[in-house]
Amino acid sequence: MSTAGDRRRACAVAGARETRQFDPPSDSEGHTRISAIYGRNTFGLHKMREKLPAADYTKLLGILEDGATLDAELAAAVAHAAKEWAIENGATHFTHWFQPLTGLTAEKHDAFLTFGPDQQAIERFDPSQLIQSEPDASSFPSGGMRVTFEARGYTAWDISSPMFLMKAPTGTTLCIPSAYLSYTGHALDEKTGLLRSVAVLGKEVRALYATLGREGYGRVTSTVGPEQEYFLVDRAFGPLRPDLLMTGRTVLGAPPPKGQQLDDHYFGAISPRVAAFMREFEYELYELGVPVKTRHNEVAPGQFEMAPIFEEAQVAADHNQLAMEVMRQVARRHNFHVFFHEKPFAGINGSGKHINWSLAARRPDGGWENLFEPGETPTKNSRFLLMTAATQRAILRHAGVLSASISGSGNDHRLGANEAPPAIISVFLGSTLRGIFDRLSAGTEQRGDAASESIDLGVAHLPDVKRDNTDRNRTSPFAFTGNKWEFRAAGSSQAISFPVTVLNAAMAEAVRDMNAEIKAAMAAGASVDDAVLAVLRSVAAETAPVRFEGDNYSKEWELEAEERGLPNLRKTPDALAHFAAEENHRFLVEAGVFSEAEVMARVHVRVERYIMDIEIETNTLLELIDTRVVPAVSRYHGELCSAVIAAKNAGMDAPQSARAAEVGAALTDLFRARDALADVCASVSSETDEMARARRVAYEVTPAMDALRAVSDQLEALTADSEWPLPRYSEMLFVR
Repeated sequence: MSTAGDRRRACAVAGARETRQFDPPSDSEGHTRISAIYGRNTFGLHKMREKLPAADYTKLLGILEDGATLDAELAAAVAHAAKEWAIENGATHFTHWFQPLTGLTAEKHDAFLTFGPDQQAIERFDPSQLIQSEPDASSFPSGGMRVTFEARGYTAWDISSPMFLMKAPTGTTLCIPSAYLSYTGHALDEKTGLLRSVAVLGKEVRALYATLGREGYGRVTSTVGPEQEYFLVDRAFGPLRPDLLMTGRTVLGAPPPKGQQLDDHYFGAISPRVAAFMREFEYELYELGVPVKTRHNEVAPGQFEMAPIFEEAQVAADHNQLAMEVMRQVARRHNFHVFFHEKPFAGINGSGKHINWSLAARRPDGGWENLFEPGETPTKNSRFLLMTAATQRAILRHAGVLSASISGSGNDHRLGANEAPPAIISVFLGSTLRGIFDRLSAGTEQRGDAASESIDLGVAHLPDVKRDNTDRNRTSPFAFTGNKWEFRAAGSSQAISFPVTVLNAAMAEAVRDMNAEIKAAMAAGASVDDAVLAVLRSVAAETAPVRFEGDNYSKEWELEAEERGLPNLRKTPDALAHFAAEENHRFLVEAGVFSEAEVMARVHVRVERYIMDIEIETNTLLELIDTRVVPAVSRYHGELCSAVIAAKNAGMDAPQSARAAEVGAALTDLFRARDALADVCASVSSETDEMARARRVAYEVTPAMDALRAVSDQLEALTADSEWPLPRYSEMLFVR
């Protein structure tokens, strides 16, 4: 059991840490420039062009562009080249690296070792080993799609995401980004649905482009740049805070005298020790081809952020998972714990993972076109406004499922607080773009200021919409930010694959329906321009309820959103129950992104995970109360009572009397709150219906946890520092 002495020693160790020296890697000529080492541990296009015969490389490019199947001959060439490159760089093993429904990554390592006819040991990597592997699938969550004894599962190489080398003191492994499927073909992972959603969205956008007469365009894909927030805590505090280690957050802890009130941490100078950590993990990610761009101090003390350059969605999803893993490894070298939990510390800002999302189409000239770039010409404006209208329709129709996609016990602490968007999903466009859609909705001409043109009856008269012509709304969960959208509600610990999958599928449905409406108007005799304008006006009117420019934190908005018919799914079980309803997830099934069984499996896995997360937190909280808080407070209360008795026996006033009474009363409250939490947990555990149990956890267990925590935090503020055993917020957040 930890003591106040242990706590003080941890503070001394943390305060005396020296900045770890880091020498950045260099290329063969000694250059340490990022460009010189970027991607050198990645078997990407640059390495493939170098290692493959020219004809095979050209063929591979065509497959990547068209989404065709890799033939056996080309697979053999890629497998051989990848093996030779990996072995040259010290690899002894390979693994299919995938994203099961745990939210993390998984891998099983196999050696390149095999034997020739004369039993001579050789290294071999067959094309079949590249394309497919068979990890034991028995212990991964499946949501009921298979039972425990059905262990067979398959990983399949995702050719669109480059292989990479993970180097560690224990050896180097060739990692093959993969999808993960059951023996019966069900998706058991986060990647498969994402790949399907990218394909269906591309198909619908290309169909719309064909209707508009935009010929010669190739592949369409979604692009993503996820911002990643995190906290750093010195490792010396870890053993003394089992709640942080077990749950990723502090289940108790009184607020420090100074938190984030002065806003002095935000964008402040990065301390040398933290900067050294950032620099080291950034260089490791550069070598892995992860385009890390931004680093800075975030709002809360001890909180920081990194952000990459946009990549294709499936690559960005892989790279975000890879980035978190590398950050964990590098943090250990710098004697930090890195925490991605959405709310590690109560009373200060939690962490999100803002998903910056856009769409890109391959132009006839081979370049890429951002579908949300306002552009300079009226033709591009028509495309831009159509895609912006489709996005609003997607959010309006499927706000509840988007809420489910980012739900979880950690995010329940953030959403709706004055730090993150609320549970109500709305869209922020900015004043100029909002004005255009409001006037389209009203069916009136638009006359803007000198910087704008006017909307007349024809698409050729739509105004140019200039980038960054309005302020940003930091309270909006889904905001247009110039040439992309920012989905701000995702939690920092979450894999981005699922919310991006839902967003892509919702967008695909909206684009499909708008294309059908344009074609119907044209069949009735309208020109393309008139048909587009008519559909824009219709969708602008339809989506008016989802547009909101004000303060999303306000109580007034909650009431207004209810009048508009927008869902307000405050807790994870509410969002998941919405997702489970067939009419709400039908769009995912119709698009072929998930089967009905795969949808319900994801509901089940997330409900089960929510319940288990809270169970672990309650067990940890009860253990801390029983083994740390009660002994420490009881000792202090005993000291106070002894002093009072001694003073009275000596015929003197006892100034400790009031404090002894206050601590004693709070200790009694603590026992009552502790027993109340234990009782409600026992009652809820007998609930047989899983969704009902999750709701009871949300609305009965978590309030009981909060009540127990409130008394414990009160006692922390009352108890002598010499007795309190748990590292305080002021120590964990500020000592480094």
